Amino acid sequence: MSPESYLSIQRRALDVEDYIDILRRHTSWVLGPVFAGLVISCVVAFFMKNTYVSKAVLRITPPQISEALVPSTVNQLMSDRVAQMETQILSRTSLSELIQRPTLNLYRKERENKPLEDIIERMRTRDIHISVMNLPGVGGRGATAFEIQFSYDDASKAQAVVQALITRFTEESVNVQGTASKATSDFFKDEITQAKAELTRLDNEITDFEMQNAGHLPGDLQFNVQQLNVAQQQLQAIRDAMVRLDEEKLFMETNLQTLKAQRDELQQTATTTIEQGAGQLRPNERLMQLKAEIVQMEANLNLARQSYQETYPLIKQIRAQIELKKEERDKLQEQEDAAAAAVKPATKTVVVNPQIRERILENQGQIDQVMTTLRAKESDRLLRMKQEEQINLKIKDLELKISSSPPNQQKYASMLREHSMAEQHYLDLQRRETLSTTWDDVGKRKAGENLEVLDNANLPPTPSAPNRWMICGVGVGIGFMIGIVLTGVKELRDTSLKNLKDVRAYTQLPILSSVPLLENDLLVRRKRRLAYVGWSAAIIFGIVAMSGSMYYHYFLTS
Repeated sequence: MSPESYLSIQRRALDVEDYIDILRRHTSWVLGPVFAGLVISCVVAFFMKNTYVSKAVLRITPPQISEALVPSTVNQLMSDRVAQMETQILSRTSLSELIQRPTLNLYRKERENKPLEDIIERMRTRDIHISVMNLPGVGGRGATAFEIQFSYDDASKAQAVVQALITRFTEESVNVQGTASKATSDFFKDEITQAKAELTRLDNEITDFEMQNAGHLPGDLQFNVQQLNVAQQQLQAIRDAMVRLDEEKLFMETNLQTLKAQRDELQQTATTTIEQGAGQLRPNERLMQLKAEIVQMEANLNLARQSYQETYPLIKQIRAQIELKKEERDKLQEQEDAAAAAVKPATKTVVVNPQIRERILENQGQIDQVMTTLRAKESDRLLRMKQEEQINLKIKDLELKISSSPPNQQKYASMLREHSMAEQHYLDLQRRETLSTTWDDVGKRKAGENLEVLDNANLPPTPSAPNRWMICGVGVGIGFMIGIVLTGVKELRDTSLKNLKDVRAYTQLPILSSVPLLENDLLVRRKRRLAYVGWSAAIIFGIVAMSGSMYYHYFLTS
């Protein structure tokens, strides 16, 4: 038979009996990986530390008294304050104190080998989870409840950490409300003192004027003065409304610029040029993710700057995070540029990131909405400007009538008008101070929007991870698959004839008789003895390793 015809021979199709014969010949190649997988997975599973998860639920209770009756002095929703408190509580200083607290002493072994910054970051991002929940049947604005979770290898410490976080949330909530109430009360007290002093001064001036001009008071000008006061109040109301419109327009224009900047940044990162050819480079997904994160963080920084100064801790924290992200982005960009320079020229293909494209469409929708609102505000402003012109004409007409009176009458009307405005301002401040004091009483009675502990931190009875028996089962399964693969490879490389079926299939000759394989009995016994010794040693070693790992888990770590 020529080499060409020999190479063209195909293996015959195997039946169930052949597969059984293959497993019988290569039993050790299957059982060996299975046993090794069992031993390795068992040792790994029982040397892994337990992880306990302690949970607690805080509910945001709505105000028991309607804000239509008693307006709140706090200009933030409780859900927004919770997000702000979360940033403060999960800050580096707060978590550092919690980790190094003598009664807890968290991550003691990790602190010996890693810097505290890495441990704090791990605790913030991996071990502590604060998630918003929606409880059925609970009213209120925004989020109704949120759950606090902490994962640690000590159940009692996990419970203590969650309890400490609950305490900090409740204390921070009380502090925020108390600070806002005190600032509001102090502001109104100062304003009322100044308004009362001004009103007293005007009262004294009017009294002196009336005594000096007894019998010559402009009684006939009262109607014109009243009309003038009404017109000036209307004019002041329109100007206040225009000021508010200008402030809203300025805020919305700033927001529009921010949204357009986000859109431009997203458009720059929406597409990625991929070079195809012999030196094809794959797009750096981490670099694209960093660019998108930097755009989002810069948008958050712009929004935070509208409410806080540059020295505010939140502003500093966001700037620091942006700098870190930019440094990482620049390093990845340099690596990608260097890799691109080393690649041979090839065709370029522009790939559009679907996620960023979706964000661009969402951003464009927000821009259109803001521009529509801006046009509505501008129309409202033009209408109020026309009203202001009409009232100014009316005021000029009334002032012309009053100016035609004697000088003392004009002065008296001016004093009455100024006194009326000062009195109105004083009464308005008193009303607001009363509302502020009432809201303070509501807060002291716990009748406002508060945080309530719905479920206290529990002591986990059992660890949530790892699932050791599942790990052992997976190890056995992986070992079995490896054994099957090794058996298949060994069988494919073995081209010898195994049985009479192979002889008939590959020789195409009739079989007259067969002679059994004769082996040296001494050699056979020696092979069996070596196999017995090897398997015995492996089984003993495996049992000792598994027993040692179980003893370590159940006795040394308990």
